[in-house]
Amino acid sequence: TKEKKDKADKKNLNWNDKSWLRKEAQKWVNKYIRLRDKNEPCISCRYNKDDRQYHAGHYRPSGANPQLRYEELNIHKQCSICKNYLSGNLVPYRKNLIKKIGLEKVEWLESFNETKKYTVQDYQHLIEKYKSKCKDLENL
Repeated sequence: TKEKKDKADKKNLNWNDKSWLRKEAQKWVNKYIRLRDKNEPCISCRYNKDDRQYHAGHYRPSGANPQLRYEELNIHKQCSICKNYLSGNLVPYRKNLIKKIGLEKVEWLESFNETKKYTVQDYQHLIEKYKSKCKDLENL
């Protein structure tokens, strides 16, 4: 039908649109992080009740550190209060991140400044990779 063709055309158009792909890749990475960390408390304040919304919070912000935007070591479950109202609540985030992944990896995150230019293919790969990882976790 024309409706199916239009939908397919739109998907194909998006599949080559870097801006759309960047957002789509982030959506799937964030979903994976929330699934991966679902039984853990907020990385910053350690809150773990169901009465808050939880996000995938970046230790080093993705806007200023695009090279770490999709780095799993840099992204952890974070409650909406720490992420949105306390600007990431980074002092306890760092303390708890050291407990979770170790000082060496935290220092690597803090010093990693290589530039990364993502291609359409990079984004497409990230989307497929994290869709698959989400599916694996959802089937546990």
